[in-house]
Amino acid sequence: MAMDVELQILKHLARDAHSTVAIVDEYCAEYKDLFKEVRNYECFKYLHLGIILTIKRKSLPEIAKVVSINSAQSLHHFLANSDWSIDKIKSRRLNKLKKGLDGNAITLVIDETGDRKKGKKTDYVARQYLGSVGKIDNGNVCSQCLWSLL
Repeated sequence: MAMDVELQILKHLARDAHSTVAIVDEYCAEYKDLFKEVRNYECFKYLHLGIILTIKRKSLPEIAKVVSINSAQSLHHFLANSDWSIDKIKSRRLNKLKKGLDGNAITLVIDETGDRKKGKKTDYVARQYLGSVGKIDNGNVCSQCLWSLL
């Protein structure tokens, strides 16, 4: 039986990560041992949840809103300053992918483009190179990676 969170805090005990949805919790559980702090593991799960949700913008502020985090700052801190290893996560993810492909070949397509944006309402809009217009302009950039079995 799970211990009451308040009691865990009072006794300075490690607490269990908050659950999200089953598919995200199951997927992320295979990476749990790569995070020293439960808060970092929770942010890892919240980012995965935000990516699969049907929200218009997949920015940290928007993901924070829909997963009920008080501030996008915790997601930003997780990505920028936490002590987890992206190389270990990549390695584990690639090993899982190779195992799932079972020797089948794939085609990988990486697309990086940008869209012009006016104003400041959209998150992360700035003057930067936009592939869709072939020059520096006001907009935001998106990268996508797609793959298909041959």
